[in-house]
Amino acid sequence: MADTKEPGAYVTARTLKEKTAHWLEKIEPFNRSGKSLQSLRSALLVIDMQRYFVDPSGAAFLPSAQAILGNVQRLIKAFRRARRPVIYTRHMHHPGGLDAGILRDWWGDMIEEGTQDSEIHPSIAPHRDDKVIVKHRYSAFYGTDLETILRVLEIKDVVICGVMTNLCCESTARDAFYRDYRTFFLADATGTQSEEMHLASLLNLAYGFAVITTAEELISQMKGGNPGQE
Repeated sequence: MADTKEPGAYVTARTLKEKTAHWLEKIEPFNRSGKSLQSLRSALLVIDMQRYFVDPSGAAFLPSAQAILGNVQRLIKAFRRARRPVIYTRHMHHPGGLDAGILRDWWGDMIEEGTQDSEIHPSIAPHRDDKVIVKHRYSAFYGTDLETILRVLEIKDVVICGVMTNLCCESTARDAFYRDYRTFFLADATGTQSEEMHLASLLNLAYGFAVITTAEELISQMKGGNPGQE
């Protein structure tokens, strides 16, 4: 899924907090930020945090993925501490990309299964009890068993972090909404190629699909054991 354009460092770990405040201010008129997470009925979705995007040597390295990595780590730890599910996705294709469909029309490169680039970044490696879902399209729901897993676990709220904000993360958030999951989308734990793309997704999702929030706010709610009942 590598693009022909070099991704820009629109955010770094140092500027992330300041940038996030700016993004939240921009979308504030539309954001349902007052909604609380039902922590006891929640699951964390870690979308495509693979070496392909996160590692500087990856074929489609995103500086923003490095910027959000610390927050993703903290979210994973908070959910594990609360004994709530952590579900990872890995986007990849068979060699030759025969399962890629029209994705091949957009991208000159595919993440091939079995390669180092397809692996989840080692700093957030899944534990044995974590579910890892392999997907071939942007949405983590399309052609996977994610919905079955969430139903069996009696999940009501999904929390989305990872990459890319405007592709796999946004597509997953929209599909979660269509399935009546309350969706919490992390402004400071999702990343993409440009600030314009990131902010556009946050605005669109706030307008009709998801609560846009921060890692700090979600972790605070997890620590407090807030059931989030309205």
